[in-house]
Amino acid sequence: MRTVIKHGRIVDPANKLDKVADLFIENGKIVAIGKDPAGYTPEQIVEAKNRIVCPGLVDLSARLREPGQEYKATIASETAAAASAGITSICCPPDTSPVIDTSAVAELIHQRALLANKAKVYCLGALTSNLKGKTLANMHTLKTAGCIGVSNAYAAIGDTAVLRRALEYAATCNLTVHLFCEDDGLRNNGVIHEGMMSVRLGLPGIPETAETIAVSRALLLIEQTETKVHFCRISSARSLELIAQAKQQGLSVTADVGISHLYLTEIDLAGFNSLCHVRPPLRTTRDRDELRKALVTGTLDVICSDHQPHDEDAKAAPFGLTEPGVSTLDVLLSLSLQLVQDKVLDLQTAIAALTINPAKIAGIDAGHLGKGTAADVCIIDPELSWVAEKETLASAGKNCPFLGWEMTGKVTHTLLDGNIVYGNTS
Repeated sequence: MRTVIKHGRIVDPANKLDKVADLFIENGKIVAIGKDPAGYTPEQIVEAKNRIVCPGLVDLSARLREPGQEYKATIASETAAAASAGITSICCPPDTSPVIDTSAVAELIHQRALLANKAKVYCLGALTSNLKGKTLANMHTLKTAGCIGVSNAYAAIGDTAVLRRALEYAATCNLTVHLFCEDDGLRNNGVIHEGMMSVRLGLPGIPETAETIAVSRALLLIEQTETKVHFCRISSARSLELIAQAKQQGLSVTADVGISHLYLTEIDLAGFNSLCHVRPPLRTTRDRDELRKALVTGTLDVICSDHQPHDEDAKAAPFGLTEPGVSTLDVLLSLSLQLVQDKVLDLQTAIAALTINPAKIAGIDAGHLGKGTAADVCIIDPELSWVAEKETLASAGKNCPFLGWEMTGKVTHTLLDGNIVYGNTS
């Protein structure tokens, strides 16, 4: 199939492109940008005038709920939602049920994703067996099964010796460790940030030090083991300082932030709003502002959805008994573009944080529009306004804290390996 995307503004940070041009696709690959190849006759034309054409987005963390919690969502439902949001590659954390600590579970997820054929799904294997933090998972086998990294998801590894051995083993397998940093003892069953709102609402708090102490411990071990580590869902200004120092020292570390933490703060929990119950917790306005600045300076490399679809009951209990997590696949791109409109980020930085940067961390050939690469492409109407409502969310999870928000910028087409998986030809 030969497809040409005509007259679009091609934005590809990986190749430093920002120009109006045609994009030519053949047999699922990008064959040219600008001038059509000799003898090229398109079978399909997609008109992209006044639209942004960029690489398909790469989401470093989206829970698809399958296997184990199909009553919340499925791989089919969430990859379809991803396609509607311009996301063509998804990294799935290992806290499925059963856990991704065997090749069989990883292969099951890959097969279901291939069957759905809406987005490419890459698994993160478990760092420890059953995420218990006691014995190491067989990382070599997991890598052979296609896992692109390892993680212990939200489960803390309390034993520092185990964490050290896990990092050493991952290094020998040349696997990046995706590390969520939270000291379980300091967290102490807290549910929101320890501060003004935790006192006002009478809810147990999670202090900033629960994150910063865990980050500090990890950085010392990274220095010792020389392991590649990606810090997941950083939430505090102090953690950013530690990571910035580590990068200056030359440690092989990267970091991401969930899209919710770039907008929401502890103040949004007023009225016990369970849609804002997340891990790590929403912190102060200063933390939120510093997270935004860290994307500009490069301390933070990636914006991810941190998508966690839930059924209605999960958010219907008293706040402390609700399940943390938000449904954000649908709004990831629009909210990122809003940061550009608000002059927090420039367009190249925002697109890079959603495409080439996460692709490099995941170690996959994606997130760019280089000649010969897979034609995973996102086409955006930057002027199209829409309102986030339960009815407009494609995800099976409607637990979105941005319901009622008016968004500007929406995907019109998504191509996966050159095939249109969302949108229509014009």
